[in-house]
Amino acid sequence: MKPLKQHTGLAAPMDRANVDTDMIIPKQFLKSIKRTGFGKNLFDQLRYLDEGQPDQSCEDRPINKEFPLNFERYQGATVLLTRENFGCGSSREHAPWALEEYGFRIIIASSYADIFYNNSFKNGLLPIIFNENIIDQLFDEMYVQEGYQLSVDLEQKTVATPSGESFEFDVDDFRRHCLLNGLDDIELTLIDGDSIESYEAQRRKAAPWLFDAI
Repeated sequence: MKPLKQHTGLAAPMDRANVDTDMIIPKQFLKSIKRTGFGKNLFDQLRYLDEGQPDQSCEDRPINKEFPLNFERYQGATVLLTRENFGCGSSREHAPWALEEYGFRIIIASSYADIFYNNSFKNGLLPIIFNENIIDQLFDEMYVQEGYQLSVDLEQKTVATPSGESFEFDVDDFRRHCLLNGLDDIELTLIDGDSIESYEAQRRKAAPWLFDAI
């Protein structure tokens, strides 16, 4: 997992509440657990005018010109600004996979569904929670200023706007540590690899019958 300490990136809007995981990555794309190949189908129902299918090329599909992520001004965005209850619905981990592969590292909302919130940290995304007044202000500024970028400092737990105004956010210390150091669940386990191997060697000597080939 890529470490995240400071990040400055273009912000893009998903200006609606209750965006569920089927909207983030539709059910027909859940046929793989490889964690890759989902970015091109992020928000597929909204980005395209036809129904996408797995392994289908998106190059010639008709795009929805009214959807903000298709606007030229938001191309290359890495910060997603959205509303309350983002990531509700099913618990599919493909949702943060798709967001991360598309290019987003930061999500800012007033609230999240619990499972999506937890899955985001485990997959290198930082979901930030602000109250609705701050969310409204960020949306207003972003719509007015093309090329609107936000600067996130995970070490200081702040988000700074282009004007220099800064907002503090809360994040669990353990999750913050994992993101700062790029540690997912597997990498956390591997930190104790020597201890695990030592324990297994001791168990093999104490109870060799447990390790006999079946």
